[in-house]
Amino acid sequence: MEWTSIVAIYALFWVVSAFVLLPFGVRTPDEEGIAKVPGQAESAPVNFRPGLLAKRATILAAVLCALYVLNYAYGWITADDLILWGPGAE
Repeated sequence: MEWTSIVAIYALFWVVSAFVLLPFGVRTPDEEGIAKVPGQAESAPVNFRPGLLAKRATILAAVLCALYVLNYAYGWITADDLILWGPGAE
């Protein structure tokens, strides 16, 4: 596998990881006991930390990308393994 392909796959994993991790650890004003600003949404976070989110997404994307590249190299799971029904299913 080319290194540019690995970088592109890592970038895709990073974006997906960031979106998956967005709701974890976020607290609303009601949970924190803080007064809301007039016009503020009920679900608006009071402690959004993009730096921590980026660190978590980087770690998760690195693990997932490493597993993907290792699977590509060693062929643990192939496309034939993903056929659950239809022609070719056993």
